[in-house]
Amino acid sequence: VEFRRDYLQSEPRHLATLNLAVEQSQWAIQPRIAGFGRGVAVHESFGSVVAMVADVLVTGKQFKVTRIVCAVNCGFVVNPDQVMAQIEGGAIYGLTAALKNGVSIQDGACAQSNFHDLPVLRMDEIPEIIVHIVPSTDKPGGIGEVGVPPVAAAVANAVFAATGKRLRDLPLVL
Repeated sequence: VEFRRDYLQSEPRHLATLNLAVEQSQWAIQPRIAGFGRGVAVHESFGSVVAMVADVLVTGKQFKVTRIVCAVNCGFVVNPDQVMAQIEGGAIYGLTAALKNGVSIQDGACAQSNFHDLPVLRMDEIPEIIVHIVPSTDKPGGIGEVGVPPVAAAVANAVFAATGKRLRDLPLVL
């Protein structure tokens, strides 16, 4: 977190978004539980900034994402419920890609032809997702897909915090 704060000193929107996610996740009060890890990621796209903090529990060669705290700065918000729904949905979609969806090649071609060939997270696999909106009077940014990209990085960073092992390929597997 401190590295990112230093790096984002010249980006006040990014820094404010990161700070809100970190504060709301209670970053400074990390549980002393064996296998617990907490990771963070910040992303900008379509004129919006999203920061995510992911909590994981690692048991042996398995890990479970237990919570994702999100902060989003998408400028002036017309419909807060829609913003929250988009970030929640994006987090679930990104988490599905991070944990379940690998693309495989057979005979020089992609073996998956479309979404029906890819598993999705089930309701009992979805962690608690908490979304906070940064108050802003800036022009509205996009919100449709901005919740997807930071998920895998936050989860991979959380696994690293718990295990010391870097996961650099999708799907994330210990």
